[in-house]
Formats: sequence, structure tokens, C-alpha cells
Amino acid sequence: MKTFLMAGLLLGCTAGNALCQQSDTVIALAQRTFRDAAAATKKQQRLWGTDLYGPMLLVNTATRELYANMPDSSGLLQKQGDIYTGKLPSRINIANTSLHWEGRHWAMVQLPLPAAQDDRINLIAHELFHRSQPALHFQPTDPTNNHLDKKDGRIYLRLELAALQQAIAATSAATRQQHLLHAMTFRRYRYELYPGADTTENALELNEGIAEFTGMMICNRDKAAAVKHFDKSLYDFLHYYPTFVRSFAYQTIPMYGYLLSQVKPGWNRQLNSQSQLTPLIIKTFGLAVPADVKTAATSYAQGYNGEAVAQEETAREKKIQEQIAAYTRLFIHQPHTELRFEKMNISFNPSNIVPIDGYGTVYPTMRISDAWGILTVTEGALMSKNWDKVIVGLPDTFADQLITGKGWKLELNKGYRLEKNDAGNYALKKQQ
Repeated sequence: MKTFLMAGLLLGCTAGNALCQQSDTVIALAQRTFRDAAAATKKQQRLWGTDLYGPMLLVNTATRELYANMPDSSGLLQKQGDIYTGKLPSRINIANTSLHWEGRHWAMVQLPLPAAQDDRINLIAHELFHRSQPALHFQPTDPTNNHLDKKDGRIYLRLELAALQQAIAATSAATRQQHLLHAMTFRRYRYELYPGADTTENALELNEGIAEFTGMMICNRDKAAAVKHFDKSLYDFLHYYPTFVRSFAYQTIPMYGYLLSQVKPGWNRQLNSQSQLTPLIIKTFGLAVPADVKTAATSYAQGYNGEAVAQEETAREKKIQEQIAAYTRLFIHQPHTELRFEKMNISFNPSNIVPIDGYGTVYPTMRISDAWGILTVTEGALMSKNWDKVIVGLPDTFADQLITGKGWKLELNKGYRLEKNDAGNYALKKQQ
């Protein structure tokens, strides 16, 4: 879900895109990656009061080859030098995540890794935090924030981030404070526009936001490097992420958290799954957010190209509504294929999803494994709002247990088949 180093050595290296030295082997690069991660987490263990380093898997997405920093409990991995190698079973989805597998709780990271060392450590430390969440009193949560695909939700998130960017670049405490006040005013107005948004945003910020803050801080960037990092991250977010629904927290909390760490080092060690981040930020910086947030937000927007942002989001809203209408016809009103979950595991790209109010969310790409088999989607599927089923288009071809449709492939396990009903829809049938 990010840009990545090592698979370039397996698939062919591209200068400037992957760290590629002909004299190195994949094993040597894996060893170096684990060594660098261990050194960085140990050096910054004061961040959480513990060393986050632990079991890690680096996985080649094309071949499923994996490289681990320690053995598994079943002896499936083979020792090569200082690391362990093997192949990830097809039933396990490859993603930047944490998972229980073969007796250990691992941080999994997709290959190739980022070329720059700081970016590599940032990514790895993010996933090591997810691995350590239970011990740090955080329970993983992944609530929907569909309001951030709405025009006004996007406008006031973009304005908040613009103000945060200026706060980080500020050279005086007074200027920093002014931009922080503006950022928090945009945030509070967004919450006023969308009741309940404070709860759902906070939950995802405690999950992905704190994880990304951890990655940022373990890199130990100085101010110049931090400003450069945030500028690039925000540019990429605004230009390459079609939706903010699941990705916004990767921007907000690393920026707020970095600023908090300047005035209150160790602030994060008091957090848990019940923490409320917005009140904490307001209190720590002593921000007097205006009571009339609508008027204030409208006024402050002028300092952050608010008119241009609104124009861009108005144009996007028109296009996205057309896309939603097309997806609604395909997955709801027209005949389709419905796959109900039994024991689902999923990986997907969080940057390009399309929420459909009342029905769920369309994921343009995803991979789902379940008791019935493996579904691979390349051109869109609708995940129900309750996460109890996924819907794709009609099947085109049947070849024993392999079924394909436009933009999807279903590899069925023995004992399952697709059955057509009177309405023309297909559904899974478990054979007796």
C-alpha cells in the first residue's frame, strides 16, 4: 500500500526507485533491513518506553517468498545466514499489517521497500507498532469515515492539513500557534457538519494515525528533514489518493504528534484505546477555538487557498456522483454475484475506495480468502456495510473450480459452487 526496495532485485531493479546494488543478494538486503530496524527501534525506545522490535516478515508480492528475522514455531522457515526464508501460504493475504502465523505475532511488510532509509524505517516501525498494539493498550479499530468522501468533509480536511503544514514550518511559537488554532477550527467545523465524525475519526487516528506517528518519530528526523517529509507526504496524499476515507489519519496525527512532541515529550505514552485526541491537542496547546466555528472557519479558509480548494472539490463531487451511480447499477440493481463470508481475511488498497451510502464501499482492488476459496478483484467489488458479504459482477467463465468475471477471479475450494437464482443473481452453495 506504499512504494517499496527488494522485489526489484527479484523482478529487475530500477535506478532511483529501488535500493539496488548488484553485489548484494536478497538475503544480504534482508539482513541489513532487519539490522537497521533493530538499531532504530532500540535507539528510540523511549518513545513508548519499550523496544518495539520483534518478529518480522518481508514478503515478495509476486512470488510469495518471505524473509524473516526469526524462526517460526513449526520449523517451516529455513535458516540462511542470520535470517530465515520460506514461502507464505496462498491462504494468507499479503499486506503491510500484523498477523498471527505459525506461533508468533509478526509484523508483515510488502516488498520492495522504499529506497530511502528513513522511509524504510518509517514503514517498518509503523507495522511494528501494530504488532505491539495489545501490549501498549491499543485495540485495533477500523471504522468508516465516509464523510471524508463528501465535498465539505474533504474541503475542511484539506484546509486543516494546509494549516498543519504551515504550523510545522513556522519559525516562531506565535505563528505555529495561529496555524494550529486554524487547523483545529477547521476540524471542529467538520465535526459540526457531520455529527459522529469526531468518534469515527478519533478511532482511526488512534489506530493508523498513532502507528504512522510512531514510524515518523522512530526515524528521528531533524526539523528540516521532518518538514521535507511532511511536505512530500501531503503532496502525495493530495495528488495520488483518490479518497481520504481510510488514509487521512496517516497525515493528521503524525503532524499533530510531531508538534506535540516538541512541547510535551512523551505525550503519547498516556494514550490508550479510549483516549480522545482532539481535546488533548486543544488542551496541550491551549487553543481557544471560537464558539462560532462556521464563521471562523470561513474566515480562516482565505489564508489557505480556500476558494480554490472548494472549486476543486465541487468539480470532484460531480464526477464521484457519476461513479457512484455506475457502481450502484452494477452491484445492486443489475444481476450480480454475492459471496457471503464464513471466515474472511482481506487485503486491499485503502487509498482508492468509493463509499456508497446505505450499501457499503467499493474497493477497486482487493484479495479475500475464506473457507470457500480465494477472490481476487482488479476492477471493483462492493463490500457490504456490515462486512458480511462481497458483491462482484456476473461470471463469464467456469472452469472446474476456477470462475472468472470482468475484473475478478474466484478460486473455489472443493465442496463449494456458484448457483444462479430466479432473479439472475449468483451465490455460493455449500455442497452436502
